[in-house]
Amino acid sequence: MSKKFASHADVEEKQVSFKQLAPGVYAYTAEGDPNTGIIIGEQSALVIDTQATPIMAEDVIRRVREVTDKPIKHVLMSHYHAVRVLGASAYQPENIIASRQTFELIQERGQQDFESEVGRFPRLFAGVESVPGLTWPNVVFDERMTLDLGNRRVEIMHVGRGHTKGDTIAWLPEEGILFAGDLVEFGATPYSGDAYHKDWPQTLDNLLALKPKQLVPGRGDALITPEQCREAIEGTRNFIQTMYQSVADGRSRGLSLGECYRETYALLAPRYGHWVIFDHCLPFDITRCYDEAGDYPDPRIWTAERDTDMWHSLQQVLEQQS
Repeated sequence: MSKKFASHADVEEKQVSFKQLAPGVYAYTAEGDPNTGIIIGEQSALVIDTQATPIMAEDVIRRVREVTDKPIKHVLMSHYHAVRVLGASAYQPENIIASRQTFELIQERGQQDFESEVGRFPRLFAGVESVPGLTWPNVVFDERMTLDLGNRRVEIMHVGRGHTKGDTIAWLPEEGILFAGDLVEFGATPYSGDAYHKDWPQTLDNLLALKPKQLVPGRGDALITPEQCREAIEGTRNFIQTMYQSVADGRSRGLSLGECYRETYALLAPRYGHWVIFDHCLPFDITRCYDEAGDYPDPRIWTAERDTDMWHSLQQVLEQQS
């Protein structure tokens, strides 16, 4: 019988860190679990990615309240994935900000994504019954906007497609601090089931052009030197390019999805197999690569049923090999 999603074996709680990067700028990280960013100005605070449920968001709020009593007026969605945004209601923000493309994705596939993600990774949805529904932005921008928190300017930008078509970053130009969302990971496997692999490398080059001094990735530790920032961005790019090229080459040779999966898994595992959620992400990632190299320039919608069918099919490929 095919085994359950790799993530179902991940039941151990992670150690949370709440790290100050500059006065009023913090990274909430948890050993490869989804990160949250906090930026505090003289008048209000911004939270970047809320955690997956209101109950999980309460831990972020508790830590913010240890350092400021400023109201959390703003929430930024780096993209639409449920694990990033469904805790928003806990903050009772005045503004929930998202790119136009992210708003479109919520309309198109937000509910399916919610159901899919909860099934894939139950530990990351503690208190899922506290989620009131999808998180809808009330501030939607096209390419960029500036948010004034009171003596602190935050540049919010869509700099290209990658992890999704709507990826959004928060940039503090004066401090050189970048909140990259899942465009960049560090020590964690990029999830690319909804990605644009052909575009992602250029988007990462756009991030490199900012020359960040510090960077909060979607998963992994906050990076506190320019050298670490470059390492994380280039490491993400190398993974994406290597994986996509392998799958595209395999498909051009007439290989099936399962054959491409076996070949690409074997190629990536020696170098990246120790990264967090490697075994969880690879089936989704390689399936999307195979689609993009073929007839699906835009990602197909993942449903709970499609997740299960794909997972069982590709796990059988590996079991047959062993």
